[in-house]
Amino acid sequence: MTSTFSRRALLGGLLAATTAGVAACSGETAQFSGGSGSGSKSGGDDGDNKTVSMAIVAGWDECVASSNLWKVLLEQRGYTVNLQELDIASTFTGVANGQIDLYLDAWLPATHEDYWNRYEDDLEKLGTWTDGTLVLSVPEYVDLSSIAELKDHKDDFGGRIVGIEAGAGEMKVARESIMPNYGLDDWTLVEGSTSAMLAELQKSITRKENVAVTLWTPHWAFGKYPIKNLDDPDGAWGEADQLTTVATKGFSEANPEVAGWLKNYSIEDDVLATLMSQIQAAGSGSEADVAQQWAQDNADVTDAWFGESTSSSPSPSAS
Repeated sequence: MTSTFSRRALLGGLLAATTAGVAACSGETAQFSGGSGSGSKSGGDDGDNKTVSMAIVAGWDECVASSNLWKVLLEQRGYTVNLQELDIASTFTGVANGQIDLYLDAWLPATHEDYWNRYEDDLEKLGTWTDGTLVLSVPEYVDLSSIAELKDHKDDFGGRIVGIEAGAGEMKVARESIMPNYGLDDWTLVEGSTSAMLAELQKSITRKENVAVTLWTPHWAFGKYPIKNLDDPDGAWGEADQLTTVATKGFSEANPEVAGWLKNYSIEDDVLATLMSQIQAAGSGSEADVAQQWAQDNADVTDAWFGESTSSSPSPSAS
């Protein structure tokens, strides 16, 4: 159990981290509502503490789907799982400080490189579970096939690329690599949210207007909307990332059972897409219920993750 002193220290840390999180993300707010005490920095697992906290970035659907699925799976095995919605900067801060135990959706080595470089001494990688690719997408009726063609059609797109959250790694790559590489420096990369980007995509398709949006795979939008990805002939997006589960440093030693299960986590894009699509169709607030039914219907997939746990320390390839 967490001692009184530890609880006070944790509270102080929470307040400090909350302030840091608000300052770190332009225009976004974040609140830590409390850690689990499962990580090594808050005393570790004393045998009775079976509580785990995970961060979720709203609108990042592979993150929402995977985190809710693991909440269901861990709760079925006797754990209490607290999900906390944070922006990406606050997520890395919270996990590094030990106030959040886990984040399942770190895009490494490239997209979240800055966050990893800043906090790697206080984090550990538990494993990777699928690949992730950054893309620039347009409706299928747009008569372009490559990002290189965009610069000659500025007026057709209003000189705008509709992006997502300002602190997202994809926005940094778009701003610092895609736009200068393809002569789009005088275009505007619109900062907002994933939900706002998707709303504008849907509105533009309904009106048959041109729009270019930052997206990524895996994502349910490719199954719902008639869209296509523009080719990146210069490779300015970089190589595909691996979606990586990161934890507070020492988590796997303090929580070998959970860490072992998460190291086994691997899922095909088309399988994950079915969960994301069902969550999207059910609407906000139904994520846990959908994940529970999905887990029941796909036990053949999830059972493979709960075989014999691996070692209590991070695997060499993941650290």
